[in-house]
Amino acid sequence: MSSQADILSPQKKADRAHGSTNAAGFTDYFDLDGLLTEEHKLIRQTIRDFVKREISPNIERWAQEAHFPSEIVREFGEVGAFGPTIPTEYGGGGLDYISYGLIMQEIERGDSGMRSTASVQGSLVMFPIYQYGSEEQKQKFLPKLASGEWLGCFGLTEPDHGSNPGGMVTKLEDKGDYYLLNGAKLWISNSPECQVAVVWAKNEEGRIKGVIVERGMEGFTTPEIHNKWSLRASCTGELVFDNVRIPKENVLPNVEGLKGPLSCLDSARFGIAWGAIGAAIDCYESALKYSLEREQFGKPIGGFQLQQRKLAEMLTEITKAQLMAWRLGVLKNEGKATSAQISMAKRNSVHMALEVAREARQIHGGMGITGEYPIMRHMMNLESVITYEGTHDIHLLITGADITGIQAFK
Repeated sequence: MSSQADILSPQKKADRAHGSTNAAGFTDYFDLDGLLTEEHKLIRQTIRDFVKREISPNIERWAQEAHFPSEIVREFGEVGAFGPTIPTEYGGGGLDYISYGLIMQEIERGDSGMRSTASVQGSLVMFPIYQYGSEEQKQKFLPKLASGEWLGCFGLTEPDHGSNPGGMVTKLEDKGDYYLLNGAKLWISNSPECQVAVVWAKNEEGRIKGVIVERGMEGFTTPEIHNKWSLRASCTGELVFDNVRIPKENVLPNVEGLKGPLSCLDSARFGIAWGAIGAAIDCYESALKYSLEREQFGKPIGGFQLQQRKLAEMLTEITKAQLMAWRLGVLKNEGKATSAQISMAKRNSVHMALEVAREARQIHGGMGITGEYPIMRHMMNLESVITYEGTHDIHLLITGADITGIQAFK
């Protein structure tokens, strides 16, 4: 007896193989587009077109050469990728958080390093200046950061203090007319090319303050980190402060303590929760296409049970992550999203994306390790994404503390 699948027309078989595909070109198995506004879809398509035009044709070469395309900074500004949720009066997009998530998703479909450039600028530099800065600071810095005229970075992690930011040793001393900044930050995206750095340091009383450090201040240097196997198209470096004089007007006046940097990380982690889904989608699409084209034993490998299991599980996990990210975006728009919810989404999306990348690599066989396909690049990038802005383990413990009321990591 013939099964239903056997008697479908060739066109219906193709439709079923590809699921329901929306305007952005990825499989939308649960019609998630029905949850988006027309503006959301337009924003997503605009960024998707930008990535296909400016990033995708070049990213394998950039990654192979460990080249950061500095021209992309201005281009990101022109397309509205920097600070999309910042009000328009300061050069931002004035958009909601689902729009921001979709922008990060589409950029990371191109490359995690490119998304890092954009999310650091918007969530870790522009956000704290907007949220905690003076009106003068907002007017001075935000428009130039939004346009891409300036690139910014975020200084929290130190050589000896990563998951424990409260242990930082970078010091800010009050000298009367100015502050003196001493210390160092490590693993800082954008630092070698930055014009502005939002840096967190302890004052004499041990309270954490945020300061805006500008390129050209004496004693401020940004050595680049070389020989990375991951995020090779992103520039990463250090921030070194040797008796840097910080004008008092460069201190963020409206925040003190870990609340400042951790709220910035919440914003960035939200973007990662969406962005990592983009990397997973790119791996899945490549694997599906390859499975339908690559033949072994007289038929496409997509016709074998084990390959279909891989594809089905990949799509299932992507869909689950999309639903979580969308719901988180709704909560964020309503001002209800908690730090613990954001942690869960970040951890889930990145872990899922890594598993999808690994399964996609197997479907591609030996070709999966080459630059002919995006799989290995995404996989290497995601090994950084699963660690930065809160490691996989720390996010698990954040969830654990939230559900038990007992903190396990201090």
